[in-house]
Amino acid sequence: MNPIKICVLEGDGVGPEITAEALKTLQSVCRTRSIPLDLTEGLIGGCAIDAEGIPLSPATVEKCRMSGAVLLGAVGGPQWDCQPANLRPEAGLLAIRNKLGLFANLRPARVFPALQNASPLKNEIIARGVDLLVVRELTGGIYFGEKGQTEVDGNPSAYDKMLYSEYEVERIAKVAFEAAQKRRGKVTCVDKANVLETSRLWRRVVDRVRERYPEVELNYLYVDNAAMQLLRDPSQFDVLLTENMFGDILSDESAMLAGSIGMLPSASTGHGTLGLYEPIHGSAPDIAGKGIVNPLATILSVAMMLRYSFSLEEEACAVEQAVEESLAFGRTPDLADPAYPAKSTQEIGDFVAARAAEILA
Repeated sequence: MNPIKICVLEGDGVGPEITAEALKTLQSVCRTRSIPLDLTEGLIGGCAIDAEGIPLSPATVEKCRMSGAVLLGAVGGPQWDCQPANLRPEAGLLAIRNKLGLFANLRPARVFPALQNASPLKNEIIARGVDLLVVRELTGGIYFGEKGQTEVDGNPSAYDKMLYSEYEVERIAKVAFEAAQKRRGKVTCVDKANVLETSRLWRRVVDRVRERYPEVELNYLYVDNAAMQLLRDPSQFDVLLTENMFGDILSDESAMLAGSIGMLPSASTGHGTLGLYEPIHGSAPDIAGKGIVNPLATILSVAMMLRYSFSLEEEACAVEQAVEESLAFGRTPDLADPAYPAKSTQEIGDFVAARAAEILA
C-alpha cells in the first residue's frame, strides 16, 4: 500500500497540543491497519510570521500540494493583532484555501447522546435529533472581494465587495446535493435574496443544478430566518448550503448546538481528494500549554480526513466511535460535568488512540 502523506500545520496557541493528540490517533490507526504514514510539517499563521515574515510561505504551500491531505491546528493570537491585514495570521488561512483550490467547507454538527445535557437548547428540542451538515462556499464572496477605504460626502468610509460567478455557485451546489444524496436527501439553501443581487444569482444557479438531482428536496431560507430556525428546531435540517460569510456565521451557531465548540471538526475540499482538515475553534491562547483544551474536534477532523481524502471509511468510523466512547471516560473543562471525571488533553487523546486501535484490531 502506498503511504498516506499528510502535511501538518500546527499553527498557534493550542494548535500544537490538539494536533499532537490527533496525530496520536492517526498513528495508532495506521499502525493497527499496517498503513504507511508519511508526515511533513509546515508553518502557518503567527508562528510563520515570526519565523518567515509572512503568514503563509510558498514553501509551505508546496508541501501541502505534495501531500494527500493537510491537518491544521489553529492560527492567531493577540501578539499579532497589530499587523496589517495582509500580514495577520488569519490571512494565512484565506491564502491556503485559495492556493489549494479548496472551495467547499464541510462542517457537520451532531449532538452525541452523552452530550445532550451540554447543549444550550432544551432537551425536548435536542431529543428530536440534531445531525446536519453546513456546506459553505469558501473562496469567494465578500471575504475575497475588492475592499478598501474611501470618502463619501466628506466622511471617511470603507467598503467590501461581494462577487460570485455562476461557476462558483454551481460547483459548491454540486457538493451540497451530492452530500444530501448520501444523507437524508434534503438541501436548504440559505441566502438574502430579498436584498442581495448575489443571492438572486445563487437561486437561479441552485435551481438549475437541482434538476440533476430530482430525488433531493430543495428549499430556501433567508439567513435571518435560518439563524432562528437553527435554534427553534435544528432537526428540520439535513444539508445547509450557503455562501462564505453566511456560512461562517451559521456554522459557528450550529456548532454550539453540540454543547461545545471543541466538538466540531471541518473539512475543506476542492475538485480532487486533497483536503484541509481542522477544528472549527480558534487558537485559544489563554489556555495554551495548560493541558485542558478539548482535542476531540481535531481528532474528529482526522476521521473526516480518513473518509474524504483516503476513502478509509471503516477507520474513520472507528475513530468516531472511540470519540463517542471517550465522553464516558472523562471530559475536558469545556464539557465539565460532575458525573464524569475531569481529564487532561493528553488523557483524552491517549484513550481515543487506544480505543480506536482496539475497535480495528
